[in-house]
Amino acid sequence: MIPSFAVGIAGGTGAGKTTLAGLLADALGHVIVLDLDSYYLDRGGLSRESRDRLNFDEPGAFDVSLLMEHLRQLRDGRPVQKPRYSFEHHTRSGVETIRPAPIVLVEGLFALWWEELRKLLNLKVYLDAPQDLRVKRRLKRDVESRGRSAESVLRQYEATVAPMHDLYVAPTRAHADLVLINDCDVGACVRAVCTALAATRSMHQ
Repeated sequence: MIPSFAVGIAGGTGAGKTTLAGLLADALGHVIVLDLDSYYLDRGGLSRESRDRLNFDEPGAFDVSLLMEHLRQLRDGRPVQKPRYSFEHHTRSGVETIRPAPIVLVEGLFALWWEELRKLLNLKVYLDAPQDLRVKRRLKRDVESRGRSAESVLRQYEATVAPMHDLYVAPTRAHADLVLINDCDVGACVRAVCTALAATRSMHQ
């Protein structure tokens, strides 16, 4: 198998990273996604109260060593056991077998944060959107998909999400090969990434 081509998609909460990755997978075919959300550290050894007090919006909350190991294995044509993560309990709930594909999308808040991870990426994308829009998207997602109350989501946003965005996420925009604004037409972002991907892949052939 031809070694996989790796694309990193970073950006703030609610920017639309997961949506973009899914649409790219549909448009391109033969794509697999390594989402950083699956690589949160397993906090099963802590009490529920202790887990609820943790900061999940900093790079230290992630098992980046395992993520990079899996990316290397996929790029070498080997399958991996990607963790399944429970946001309700902040623990891992199993694994999912991911088999190699020509394109690997690495998607998440800090996809461009770690230098070692950036070195494994062939194309680096930063997705942005206005802050008020990102907050609305985060609120809708966490209430509808993660079983959280609106009050807890907004409280977390003010306490950790917004400060950590300014400290850790926003600065990674400087590492991107492509910066996109997802404020209305995500299809335009899909087309822009596909164009950049085609150009970058041709350079590596």
